[in-house]
Amino acid sequence: MLVVVDIGVNNLASVKRAFERVGADVHVASGPEFLGDAKAIVLPGVGAFADGMAKLKKQNLVSALHEASARGVPILGICLGMQLLAEHSDEGGACDGLGLVEGRCIRLDPRMTVDRVPNIGWCDVEIAHDSNLFRAKNSGQAFYFANSFHFDCDVQHRTASFRFGGRDLTAAVECGNIFGVQFHPEKSQDVGLDVLSAFIRRLEA
Repeated sequence: MLVVVDIGVNNLASVKRAFERVGADVHVASGPEFLGDAKAIVLPGVGAFADGMAKLKKQNLVSALHEASARGVPILGICLGMQLLAEHSDEGGACDGLGLVEGRCIRLDPRMTVDRVPNIGWCDVEIAHDSNLFRAKNSGQAFYFANSFHFDCDVQHRTASFRFGGRDLTAAVECGNIFGVQFHPEKSQDVGLDVLSAFIRRLEA
């Protein structure tokens, strides 16, 4: 069973529908009691980092997510959900995250380019290397983004990047059983569904 976590700041319907399109058995849950039997967990989200962490704490999900991670349960964060995997964020003042992947979320910097914040729209994604979710041969495909902050992490955890402000920034992370994508695969048409399919295949393997 794949559990999609509902913390009230996410677009559940489209994420659930996208996973169902690739053949997943999806259960939506807002409490920790449903994570114990999960074969995989998806943490989607939109909005501010501090609000997302506040919701996780209020619903007693922080410890449950840590326990699931320690058991080796695959966890996929989407957009804000990926940022919540980080150790810290600068959004709205310093705020601690889940700490499942080393790194910090910092504001996008356009640096005298035509890029704008927030970054909303389609961006080409370059694949760093073959991984569970990506194949290097698929570099250059466009995914849909909607973000004002980005995950600044060690390049060893970065599996894909996008270009913004003249820099290569993290589009996806992978650290053991922890995965994250900054873009919205559920809004990225067939290429997004391919990423979700790869996550499901990883579970089956």
